[in-house]
Amino acid sequence: MDWSIQDVARLANTTSRTLRHYGTVGLLEPSRIGANGYRYYDERSLVRLQRILMLRDLGLGLPAIREVIDEQTDETRALAAHLAWLREERERLARQIRSVENTIDTLDRKEQLMAEQMFDGFDHTAYRDEVEERWGKAAYADGDAWWTRKSPAEKAAWQNERRQLAADWQAAAERGLAPEGEEAQRLARRQFDWLAGIPGTPGSGTTGPTREYFAGLGEMYVADERFAANFGGVRGAEFLRDAMVVYADRQLRPSQET
Repeated sequence: MDWSIQDVARLANTTSRTLRHYGTVGLLEPSRIGANGYRYYDERSLVRLQRILMLRDLGLGLPAIREVIDEQTDETRALAAHLAWLREERERLARQIRSVENTIDTLDRKEQLMAEQMFDGFDHTAYRDEVEERWGKAAYADGDAWWTRKSPAEKAAWQNERRQLAADWQAAAERGLAPEGEEAQRLARRQFDWLAGIPGTPGSGTTGPTREYFAGLGEMYVADERFAANFGGVRGAEFLRDAMVVYADRQLRPSQET
């Protein structure tokens, strides 16, 4: 089954002109062009369009959207990662809504505002004490400054990368891959590169995470259920940890040797 360009524009609440532009830039080609010259789109095209529109809502430009979609060829896993983010956002926004509603209600009733209830859902520094305790105040300050400088689109792209990486780890664990295998080790390299790009982590901006930090982080993913949940639970986190330990042993030198 396929749909005409007019039907797709109506269903997606966009315009035929926009869809034609997506085709011109190579982002969304029609599945066929009829004898009448009309463009038609099949189910696969609609899935791709759904992903385009979701990424556009995150503030990404068309070149960045194309790069993300071309890299994430498994549509089901990509959509699952995005769905996880949408659920996180739904919960965060629900908390913000409740917070603002409570503030309005309190003001209307001329009662005393409860400061601790006014900013639920707004805090991006929830782990400050924990980060400073583990890796020092400079680690938090560097990471916070790096995050604050990012534009909304850059933050969305980074979060999308994080969610996709976690989804790939979970899928690999569910498939029963060996932690020391080639595919698991490629994931470990992606994890290493991702961490290397976060200021404040030991080795960031230079050689990348140290052996001790990288392997220790894997242990923390297992021990802390908040982190384990990102990888499907303890089983997924254990697979991640084991692959990270193998990578650390094979590829990274102890910190005193760097």
